[in-house]
Amino acid sequence: KSDSDTYTCDIGDAQSRAKLVVQEKLCIFTKELVDTEVIEGEDVILHCETSKSGSPVKWCKDGKSLRNSSKYNISRSGFEAKLVIHRAEGRDS
Repeated sequence: KSDSDTYTCDIGDAQSRAKLVVQEKLCIFTKELVDTEVIEGEDVILHCETSKSGSPVKWCKDGKSLRNSSKYNISRSGFEAKLVIHRAEGRDS
């Protein structure tokens, strides 16, 4: 996207100009979440992958955003987004 600009070709007495617009690539899931089962009290890891490295990801449960806490660990590394749920309980289903 930072390459978007006006470019010129100069041959001395004449110039040719063109405007280049680089559109941002859409981010899609290349690896989606999968249904997971865990024994109560164990940690569970949910992860997915996106087509753009480092693109923003928001984790939600029941329509509410999750944040890093003693219960949830949210991380992003390259293309992978990961959610760790510590000591899973029935209400985490």
